[in-house]
Amino acid sequence: MNMDINSLDRRRFLRGTGVALSLPMFESFLTHATGADENANPRRLACFYFPDGVPMPLREDPAYKDWLWFPHGSGTEFEFSKVFEPLAPLKDEFTVLSGYSHPRVRRVHGHSNADQFLTAAATGQDGQYANSISLDQVYAEYVGNETRFASLAMSTDGGTGTPRGAHTLSFSRNGRAIPAEHRPKRIFDMLFVKSDDDAARRLALSKSALDDLLLDARSLRRRLSIRDQKRLDEYLESVRETEIKVEKAKKWVNTPLPQIASDHLNLDLTPSQPREYLQTMFELIYLAFKTDSTRVATYQIGRENGVGQSDLLARAVGYNLSHQLSHETKNPGGWERFGIYCKFLNEEFGRFVSKLKETSEPAGTGTMLDNSLLLFGSASSAFHLSRNYPLILAGGKNMGLKHGQYINKAGANPQGGPWDGGPEPYQQEIRHEDQPLSNLFVTMLQQLGMKADRFADSTGKVDAILA
Repeated sequence: MNMDINSLDRRRFLRGTGVALSLPMFESFLTHATGADENANPRRLACFYFPDGVPMPLREDPAYKDWLWFPHGSGTEFEFSKVFEPLAPLKDEFTVLSGYSHPRVRRVHGHSNADQFLTAAATGQDGQYANSISLDQVYAEYVGNETRFASLAMSTDGGTGTPRGAHTLSFSRNGRAIPAEHRPKRIFDMLFVKSDDDAARRLALSKSALDDLLLDARSLRRRLSIRDQKRLDEYLESVRETEIKVEKAKKWVNTPLPQIASDHLNLDLTPSQPREYLQTMFELIYLAFKTDSTRVATYQIGRENGVGQSDLLARAVGYNLSHQLSHETKNPGGWERFGIYCKFLNEEFGRFVSKLKETSEPAGTGTMLDNSLLLFGSASSAFHLSRNYPLILAGGKNMGLKHGQYINKAGANPQGGPWDGGPEPYQQEIRHEDQPLSNLFVTMLQQLGMKADRFADSTGKVDAILA
């Protein structure tokens, strides 16, 4: 029996919503479902994180010319090292940035840094832990109601990880880690496979528990300590988020599924097949964007400190463990080995950028890349150094961005060199003051269409990326 769930009381939708929400949007229904102008371009955001920093040989090192991650030069007059060879054909589609980081964590050990890459929070490296909302979730709050999924959180290791050892880039309004999915088949099924034909009926027959829960909570809250009240508030926020999802379930449960050709995808891959695994994860984001199932995605390519299965990704280029490469740059050929691994990451990111560039916008003008803003980077540069983040910003030409440049705010001689066993770079004196990375985040949000004047500790914008 087909059931019109839109006519039912919203308070009856509390259980079984996860199944209904797993049904994606059919691309051809976009204009009808959202009420958007058919000629309006969607604006997408995807953020990617890789751990362990990048090769930073000093100027006097023979490896400096070939294996320094950052380009040589600045502005539009610069040269790539070998690390960027896969991205060189796409030069006009991206900007490289140096000399940006988050002020509140510049003296933190690099292994603790993934947690704050998109939040700018003072997460620290020990003691009490608190985080804040991530860049992607700020935008998801703005645009998420226009798609079946407000956002898509992915990582190679999956879940949330631990404080200062995150497996996810995405954090909610109250700083709670949003679990990331790492299984390609699970992601594909969530986006494109209807797993329960009875979803509408189950939604309709669910009992209303939310009102009872909130009534009980108000009575209970008066008897709780301040600390427990905070815990209860966090729990109730998750309940409210569930109610929002239920509202979306009513909208999407009867919407046909996108028809996706998946013969080219091996959905049973794991990081033990690293190159194919990475390509599949990027492909899933591409498909989610192409079908307008979501306009916000994050992918944490690896966890810091060599923990987890993401450390196996270096096997794509013949090495054993990824994290180990950053520790062995003092050995003969160490910079080259680390550079070859980073070159592999750039290659796979470049493959994703190219695919977006080659695809005409399904629901507007230009290419998918012109309407997608892509941030690719890490929260460390030199060995465990929480400054001068290596960053690439790609796409977004239809949002007013210009590329083909290197914005060098790190100065002529950024900190680097191999670790010799003494004080690590993050423990050494700060020789150059970085710009707040949040300035870039504010600029990105504005070009995505938001009226955002600030993000975290921002002090302005990055006008150099604007056309």
